Amino acid sequence: MTMEETLQQIKEDFELLGEPNAIVEYILEMGQQNDMRLPPELKNDTTKIHGCASDAWMIEECKDGKVHFSVEGSSELAKGMIPLMLKIFNDRTPEEILSFDPKKLYELGFDKILSPTRLQGMEAFLHRIYAAAKRCKEQQNRS
Repeated sequence: MTMEETLQQIKEDFELLGEPNAIVEYILEMGQQNDMRLPPELKNDTTKIHGCASDAWMIEECKDGKVHFSVEGSSELAKGMIPLMLKIFNDRTPEEILSFDPKKLYELGFDKILSPTRLQGMEAFLHRIYAAAKRCKEQQNRS
């Protein structure tokens, strides 16, 4: 499934839920089910996503021509947003990520359901994703 198709699927899921409160509840439930954890020794200033309202850490890896992300968030909302974002961005080629317009995420209505501080955290998360894709592409070009 392409990134566009994944985004469309999430958008349709959100439309079925209807109102913003139901979408937030869905994201919180995803957070309760998210068991992605990083080892404590990998949670440091280098892996921390600076700009998030709550603590979150990300490890980016360029492997087999794709960018892989391991992420842990400390709040229920962050834990719920992580699987949504990873559905779209994880295990994609750098070209796929770099050609995807992150502004399309606003089609999901995040600007209506997330506070400005949480939106800032999402932007910080996206900045790290795109930076990792650029690094991965550069690595591939050197190989």
